[in-house]
Amino acid sequence: MFTSVNSRAATAYQRVAVETSVQGADPHHLVTMLYDGLLQSLQLARNAMERQDVVTKGQALGKASRIIDEGLKAGLNLTEGGELAQNLRSLYVYCAQRITLANLRNDLAAVDEVIGLIDPLADSWKQIRNAALQGG
Repeated sequence: MFTSVNSRAATAYQRVAVETSVQGADPHHLVTMLYDGLLQSLQLARNAMERQDVVTKGQALGKASRIIDEGLKAGLNLTEGGELAQNLRSLYVYCAQRITLANLRNDLAAVDEVIGLIDPLADSWKQIRNAALQGG
């Protein structure tokens, strides 16, 4: 199947925009981007499951797993982060397990559970950033 020139150009532009955003981001913003990407992937997987689109579901859940393992979990400093970092690591491990089961069993409830665990964490992370930017 061929893609149109406009589609390829849009994809290339999006990739460059993401790469530029990552290169210019501070560590706090990078974590925000990881949470956003994780939630987007989970929602994409959720929608694909509802449509019974197995390929898209697998791709989206695979991306979600990589974001957790290679981004969020890998970025934790367990030495300096203390109990908070340990707790986040445990949460990420649990979420990765639920995503794997969701993929194997086509379990929409497992995807919803992970969204329910990550969404408030992502919102809190954004509030910390906003408070810091506002000086308080």
